Amino acid sequence: MTTTHTLHAARLKNNCPECFANDGLEFSFTQEHTVQKLYASASKDISEKLYCHGCKNTIYPVNWNDDIERVYEYHKKQAQPEKTGIRFTKFGYGLGVATLLFVAIGIALFIKTL
Repeated sequence: MTTTHTLHAARLKNNCPECFANDGLEFSFTQEHTVQKLYASASKDISEKLYCHGCKNTIYPVNWNDDIERVYEYHKKQAQPEKTGIRFTKFGYGLGVATLLFVAIGIALFIKTL
């Protein structure tokens, strides 16, 4: 199952390039997480979105002005991504321990028969 988690969200005081409202822009930075039965992991990619609550539109980077670019660079530094390595779930750890235990018992029985 894949979910998205918000890393950082911020309301801006800049003017919207579409409707020129100065209190409706919001940046959000998100990261996708994949959860399986055995492990959980986060993707490397961080997706960013600029949304205007005044005109209810997503503002794409083509329409950004220099002020929005500067604010974007600042807030991008604030969004700290989570580690992208694989983290085992309780079920994954249990299965790993059970497998190691099964192999150890098998080796002990094999050595005993020699």
